[in-house]
Amino acid sequence: MADYKIEIKKSAQKEIKNLPNKELKKVVDKIASLASEPRPAGCKKLSGEEKYRIRVGSYRVLYSIEDDVLAIYVVKVGHRKDVYE
Repeated sequence: MADYKIEIKKSAQKEIKNLPNKELKKVVDKIASLASEPRPAGCKKLSGEEKYRIRVGSYRVLYSIEDDVLAIYVVKVGHRKDVYE
């Protein structure tokens, strides 16, 4: 299976940059792993939206998958208490 291309929205890039250093590497590694497995164990499809969510400690990564063009779009990254607003 071909790897997916990962695109991160500008706003999500800022959110990633503002993460605490100890969480930053975990989140970046998890996002990178989506290229080979866009729906890893533990990912969840959000109700009412065509987005998925993966957990990285107390942080969440929200993304959408375009299977026809093999692309993943990271839309939002944030602490679990703030990310769904």
